[in-house]
Amino acid sequence: MRVLKIALATVAVFALATGGEMAWRNRAFLMAEMGGGGAKPEAEAQAAPAPGGGGAPPAMPVPVAKVVKRTLPTWLDYSARTEAIRSVSLQTKVTGFVASQPMADGADVKGGDLLYKLDPRDFEAALEQARAAVQRDEAALTYARAAEQRSSSLVRTGSTAKDALDQNTSARAQAEAAVALDRATVKTAELNLGYAEVRAPFAGRLGRDRAPVGTLVGANTTTLNTLVQLDPVYVTFNPSERDLAAIAKAKRKSEVKVEVTLPGTDGETHRGDLTFIDNAVDPQTGTITARATIPNADFALLPGQYVRARLVVAEQPDVLMVPQAAVGSGQLGKYVYVIGDTGTAEQRLVTLGPTEGDLVAAAGIKESDRVITGNLQKIGPGAPVQPLPTETAAK
Repeated sequence: MRVLKIALATVAVFALATGGEMAWRNRAFLMAEMGGGGAKPEAEAQAAPAPGGGGAPPAMPVPVAKVVKRTLPTWLDYSARTEAIRSVSLQTKVTGFVASQPMADGADVKGGDLLYKLDPRDFEAALEQARAAVQRDEAALTYARAAEQRSSSLVRTGSTAKDALDQNTSARAQAEAAVALDRATVKTAELNLGYAEVRAPFAGRLGRDRAPVGTLVGANTTTLNTLVQLDPVYVTFNPSERDLAAIAKAKRKSEVKVEVTLPGTDGETHRGDLTFIDNAVDPQTGTITARATIPNADFALLPGQYVRARLVVAEQPDVLMVPQAAVGSGQLGKYVYVIGDTGTAEQRLVTLGPTEGDLVAAAGIKESDRVITGNLQKIGPGAPVQPLPTETAAK
């Protein structure tokens, strides 16, 4: 019983304490609603402004940049494809066994480099036979000339008939023809011996070998390999007939420059000139074939690749450009903030144009504007700003 009494007493004390706290809270709330005195809630006291703390917010430091005026080219952009200026299948003009391949598959070679060599023994033997025939027939020619001279002397003295002289003259002429034929045979044998060596007709890159050492290759029938020229290369594209007038106008003024970009190379460009425009428009597509010649000393472009080709057809002077980092986007479109005359941020709606590096053309600004390039999320139209020095803004 004693334990029960102590528990009941404890519950009573807790109830009285809780009720007192709730009553105090209700009284404070009612007095605040009625405008009465009393202590303010803790949160309200903290929200009250400190004495003398009013006034305009401090100016936000912002980096600024000047508007840049430049002359920009007008581009025409096309999908294009690279082509080799020269591409040949390497074949032999004689029949023989492949004896060696001095250049490996895929090697970059110079004009005149030895690529394949056939077994030369048959051709060397044929050349020796031809030279021996020349010596034999030259000896016969020497005798025929001497016989003709003797017959001529005897005819003058009347010791022999005129017919003998004619026969000796004919024999001398036939001997001369035989020697000429032998010399031509020697030249042919020398050529055939030379054809046993297959050399590069121009500088380029070899493909895959198709006639390993020991293969019997036929004259003009077996392809040993392929060779393509890589420097320079053609880039072929198809402008529409709508762009043809602009290209023709630019070509009449000067050489039309072409920039070629290979996908996946982080904007690396190769530059060349427009060198060919076809003489007819395709009536089915409304396009015309055009071609640029692009130097390719580093062999970065290979025949058959898809690239982007840009043509400079005109120049646009006095274009105002701003850093791309200064451009924001809103519901009304693109905008930039500039420093106003009163030291506040002014919002200018702009129309963007072509880019050049970190700059973008922006219509809707003035050359004298100072463009805010940082802290754009912390300012708004009319916000007081403090431009940082140029060297600080550039960091």
